[in-house]
Amino acid sequence: QVQLGESGGGLVQAGGSLKLSCAASGYTDSYYHMAWFRQAPGKEREFVAAISGSGVYTSYADSVKGRFTISRDNAKNTVYLQMNSLKPEDTGVYYCATRQSYSRQIEVASYKYTHWGQGTQVTVSS
Repeated sequence: QVQLGESGGGLVQAGGSLKLSCAASGYTDSYYHMAWFRQAPGKEREFVAAISGSGVYTSYADSVKGRFTISRDNAKNTVYLQMNSLKPEDTGVYYCATRQSYSRQIEVASYKYTHWGQGTQVTVSS
């Protein structure tokens, strides 16, 4: 059974940085993509970033390009999201998600992902 656990959220001032982590358990290999989504109050869940199983291929939402970096450590079954130059509009609950994949094609639609973490709150004050 696949389980995901996020950590690293918190309160930060605009312009600051946070690093989120998500540890996955239950996978027997690295053929799964990992992604971060977020949901602000009153808004739909949106794609933030994703990374392929090898870690070679990544995808970012336009709103975070140049500020956020996704990476993974397959030895630890963990994905990271380094968030720099944070803005108040980055506030929300950040969710880690995974999907089994042998392809380099990165999916950005939330329904493509089969397993989800419980979420971690990120609040950016102005």
